[in-house]
Amino acid sequence: MQPQIILMKEGTDSSQGKPQLISNINACAAVVDAVRTTLGPRGMDKLIVDAKGSATISNDGATIMKQLDIVHPAAKTLVDIAKSQDAEVGDGTTTVVLLAGELLNQCKRLVEEGVHPHAIIRAFRRSTTLAIEKVNEIAVKINKQDPAELRSILEKCASTSLNSKLIHQQKDFFAKMVVDAVMSLDILLPLDMIGIKKVTGGGLEDSRLIDGVAFKKTFSYAGFEMQPKHYDDPKIAMLNIELELKAERDNAEIRVNNVEEYQKIVDTEWKILYEKLDLIHKSGAKVVLSKLPIGDVATQYFADRDMFCAGRVVEQDLKRTIKACGGAIMTTAHDLCDSVLGTCKRFEEQQIGAERFNLFMGCSNTKTCTIVLRGGAEQFLEETERSLHDAIMIVRRALKHDAVVAGGGAVELEVSRHLRECSRSIAGKEQLFMAAYAKALEVIPRQLCDNAGFDSTIILNKLRARHAEGGKWFGVDVMNEDIADNFTQCVWEPALVKINALTAASEASCLILSVDETIKSPRSTQDNGPPMPGRGRGRPMM
Repeated sequence: MQPQIILMKEGTDSSQGKPQLISNINACAAVVDAVRTTLGPRGMDKLIVDAKGSATISNDGATIMKQLDIVHPAAKTLVDIAKSQDAEVGDGTTTVVLLAGELLNQCKRLVEEGVHPHAIIRAFRRSTTLAIEKVNEIAVKINKQDPAELRSILEKCASTSLNSKLIHQQKDFFAKMVVDAVMSLDILLPLDMIGIKKVTGGGLEDSRLIDGVAFKKTFSYAGFEMQPKHYDDPKIAMLNIELELKAERDNAEIRVNNVEEYQKIVDTEWKILYEKLDLIHKSGAKVVLSKLPIGDVATQYFADRDMFCAGRVVEQDLKRTIKACGGAIMTTAHDLCDSVLGTCKRFEEQQIGAERFNLFMGCSNTKTCTIVLRGGAEQFLEETERSLHDAIMIVRRALKHDAVVAGGGAVELEVSRHLRECSRSIAGKEQLFMAAYAKALEVIPRQLCDNAGFDSTIILNKLRARHAEGGKWFGVDVMNEDIADNFTQCVWEPALVKINALTAASEASCLILSVDETIKSPRSTQDNGPPMPGRGRGRPMM
C-alpha cells in the first residue's frame, strides 16, 4: 500500500472539477434571482431587514446586493461588479448583475456537455470587444454647443434613470432639479459638493434646490434665540477653534498655595476666551461657524453684538460653505482679515418642516448646491436619496462622456443581432459560444416584459423582426404593452452605462468560469478550541 500524502491541514474543504464549476454558476443564479424582479419601470421593490432590525426598502441593485449578506465566495463576485457599476456610472446595477447571471446560465449547458471553459472565455472576450465597438458605433453624440439642447438631453437621461425608481411619478420635477444641481458645479463635477438633506413631513413636491449651502441648525446654548436670524451681505468667519471655557483634564493636577493664585488661573482662562471673541468681533464677521463647540459665554457675547454663531458644524458642510462663499477655515483668531472671510448675498435661518436650517444664498462663486428632500416615511426619504444619487451620477457621466443611446432593451437587442451576424462568419465551435453571448443579451428586454406582466415571447419576436429590418432603436414600450422607437420616445441613457455593464458582466462571468477548484481552510479557532478564560486586561485566571 502506498503511504497517504497529506498536503493540507486536517479539516480543509476542497472541491474541484466540473461539479464545482456548476455549483458556482448555480450560486450566482440564486443571487441574480434576488434582484431579477427589480429591473425597469415596473420593477418590484425589496424590503430587507438587517440583524439590528432596521428595514431598507429599495429597488436599486447595488443597495440590495450590499444588504444581502452573501457568504458564497463565487457569488460575492456579483456583489463586486454591482458596487463597481454604482461607483463608476451610478445606474445600471441591476442590469450588470442580470447580464453576468445570464452569461453564466448560457455557459452552464455548454460546460455540462464537456466544453472547456477557456474556449468559452476566449469567445466571450472577443464578443465583448465586438459589442462595445457596436455600442460606440450607434451611440449619438450630444451637441454641447447648444445649451438648450444639452439641457433637454440631460433631463431626458435623468428621467430615464428615475423611471424605474420609487419616485417615477415625480420624475419630471426631480429631473429638472438634478440637472440644475449638476450644472451648478465646477468643471470637475465633484459629487460631494451636492448636499442632500432629508426632512420628514410634507410631500415630495415640497422638496427644493437651494443654490448655495443649507445645513441643519446645530446644537445651541442660552442666548442663541437673541441672535439675529438673517443678514444681507454678511461676512462669514469659518473656524476650527473651541470658543468655550475648557474643562480640566481628568488626570491634570495644578497645585496652588493660596486663593489669589487660583484666581489668576481662572482670570487667565476668561481673558484668553474674551481675547479670541474680541478679535472675531473686530474682523467684521457677522456669521461665525466653527467645527468645534461654541459655549454659552461666546453665544451670549455674539448675541449682544448682533452676530450669529453655530458650533459643531459638520466638516462636509463647512467645506461646501467655503466652496460657495469663499474664505478659509482658520485655526486661530489672530489672522482674521477679509481675504479669509467668506461672503454671500443673504444669510437666513428658515423653518423647513420640523427642522430649522441655516441657508447661505446668492453666493459669489457658487460651485455647490443643496437639495432639501421632503416626504413621509424615513425609508421613503432614504430611497428617494438613493434614486437622486443615481440620476445625479447619470447626468455627470452624460456631461463628461457626450454620447447617448436608447434604453428599454433597444441597445441589447441591436448588439445581439450584430453578434449573431458576426458568429455566422466564424467557423468552428466559437460560433456557438458567440451565439450564446448574443442570446444572453436578450435577458434585459425579456425581463422588462416579465416584470411588467407582458408576454415576453411575442414582444421579443416583434423586436427581433424590427431590428432585422434596421430599426436599431426599437425597444420595449412598458406603458403600452408593445414595442416603440425608444429614441423618439426620449428613453435615453449614456452609452457609458451599457459599455461598463457589458465589460463588468463579461469579466465577472469569465472569472467564475476560470475557477475549477475551491479550497476552504478550517478556522483557526476550531483547532485551538475556545479561547482561555481570563480576568480581563489579558491576565490569566488565578
